[in-house]
Amino acid sequence: MPGLESDPGENYGYDDFLATVDGLVMGRGAFEKVLEFGEWPYPKPVIVLTRSLDGSTLRADLRDKVEFSALTPRELMDSLGARGWNRVYVDGGKIIQAFLREGLIADMVVTRVPVLIGDGLPLFGAIGRDIRLTHRETRGYPSGLVQSRYTVD
Repeated sequence: MPGLESDPGENYGYDDFLATVDGLVMGRGAFEKVLEFGEWPYPKPVIVLTRSLDGSTLRADLRDKVEFSALTPRELMDSLGARGWNRVYVDGGKIIQAFLREGLIADMVVTRVPVLIGDGLPLFGAIGRDIRLTHRETRGYPSGLVQSRYTVD
């Protein structure tokens, strides 16, 4: 998205964070956006929650990195737990909302980029109830980007 670029010399704690998860879970929309980046950016396994995609059209370089699933978030987490996964990075607005609705998010990092955008999709759309958060820390970066970490009560 134009105007949302960050400082390419700063990784904003991303590598340290990624070291704490077993893999990523994202929705189809987020997956398709990441494909536009060219080179695959994730060193960890990625599960794409979708009912409309399967592995038949997956790029050859992603066949051992990406898996598709039509499970519900809870079913998926149970399945991943049986495979030894303890912690996942959840990405994509609708998938984050679904995980929040099912009480599957224990903590979150909310990152604000210093750009007012005139159009877009809300990250935390209708989730059916208020979800209380406890603030743990906030960190600012020279680029103006601000990250706040919360635990979900």
